[in-house]
Amino acid sequence: MTQVRTRFAPSPTGYLHVGGLRTALYAYLFAKHSKGTFILRIEDTDQKRYVEGAVENLMETLTYFNLTWDEGPFFQSKRTEIYKRYADQLLEESKAYRCFCTSETLDKMREQQAKMKLSPKYDRRCLNLTEKEKEALLEQKKPYVIRQLIPQETLEFHDEIRGSMSFHGKDLDDQVLVKSDGFPTYHLANVVDDHEMEITHVIRGEEWLPSTPKHIWLYQAFNWTPPVFAHLPLLLNPDKTKLSKRQGDVAAEDYIKKGYLKEAMINFIAFLGWNPGTEEEMFSLPELIERFTLDRVQKAGAVFNIEKLDWLNGYYIRNLSTLDLSKLILERLKHTKWFSKTAFATQTEEDLEKDETPESNNFLKYVHCIQTRMKTLNDGPEMIKLFLLDDLDYNLELFEHHKMKIDHATAILALENSLPALEDLDDYSEESVKECLLKVIEKLGVKNGQVLWPIRVALSNEEFSPGTFELVHFLGKETVKKRLKKAIDKLT
Repeated sequence: MTQVRTRFAPSPTGYLHVGGLRTALYAYLFAKHSKGTFILRIEDTDQKRYVEGAVENLMETLTYFNLTWDEGPFFQSKRTEIYKRYADQLLEESKAYRCFCTSETLDKMREQQAKMKLSPKYDRRCLNLTEKEKEALLEQKKPYVIRQLIPQETLEFHDEIRGSMSFHGKDLDDQVLVKSDGFPTYHLANVVDDHEMEITHVIRGEEWLPSTPKHIWLYQAFNWTPPVFAHLPLLLNPDKTKLSKRQGDVAAEDYIKKGYLKEAMINFIAFLGWNPGTEEEMFSLPELIERFTLDRVQKAGAVFNIEKLDWLNGYYIRNLSTLDLSKLILERLKHTKWFSKTAFATQTEEDLEKDETPESNNFLKYVHCIQTRMKTLNDGPEMIKLFLLDDLDYNLELFEHHKMKIDHATAILALENSLPALEDLDDYSEESVKECLLKVIEKLGVKNGQVLWPIRVALSNEEFSPGTFELVHFLGKETVKKRLKKAIDKLT
């Protein structure tokens, strides 16, 4: 049995699109599931679109997501002599031809076709040049491209995802195989490389489906056996339009910067077009390798649902150890302006590892408090801020809450009665704090929120934060006393 060999073949024209990441993931999973080989190839023949640093970025992103390649990276720009040799072979066998048409000629041709409501395609005028005419043009050093001679017949092939496909040559353009600068186009280089690298399965986006018959005819022109093709469904916005930057981030690195865990991203992206056939939703990379098959990939477009990604990422954050999450948050805190002014500015990963329980390290304790509320790692610095700051700059309007009928006077009353009760309390467990504050509420004869809301604002200076009992418990007696006193001073 032939060993499975797949490849991921991006162009270095910028960031890695999340659709490209999914293609890489599926090609990787299929290869590893089949005990095969995963190859990285950089398709950089279009020098005009080359972006400096894009190759390094692509490789770093794949490595970050643990999609390590077994062979490569191979660069097409270093293989031009190979493509030239194969292009010459096609010319000699009359399976391709030189086209000397200028861009102006081609523009006029398309205008005429548009007027006649014909599909735009090359009209093969250079195919009919006599040998004498060709020689004269070559002697004059007229620039030319090499075009594939598409057979005018029906081609049928099987796609692993879409089933039986059928195309007719009359509907397809004689595509350019070699440009006037001597560089091959994607089509020729792609087919030659897939053959020479012994690729058995080509897994790519459905936008390449119309090119597949051209590629198969190239395989046939060289008397090569084509690989198995599998064209993945489109990624869609929630409104079912094609996923685009206009409606949100599309670069894989954007999601890394936003604080999405790689494990959550891989799990999420795997499900954009594939499912295991069960109700299971949580999969590690090794589990995906074990379960992934192409027959579970759907034909219909897959919606990129950011709310689902947030939920999934929150799940993975909750399942991190508090120590590991603390390290990730600490790294992000170093990039904030305010962190250096706090008593925790000298905290290091080594410090966290020395006291790796929330009971013995305040930083770990505060991370433990916010862990269940986080959706992304970038939530961490803002959520933990209220615990780390020595002094809160109160927004006094937050103390009032019209729905709960809390005005200025009600807030002062709540704080002035809660402060001595909490000062007398020795046990700051959540249960004891709750019992203590419920007695204050009972004594004042008010609703729960009319006492708990002002305390929560006094301790956090935030509209949204952990609950009052949690805050009192995690901040501890001295910080609670200090903040309640300051809030009372500010309000009075």
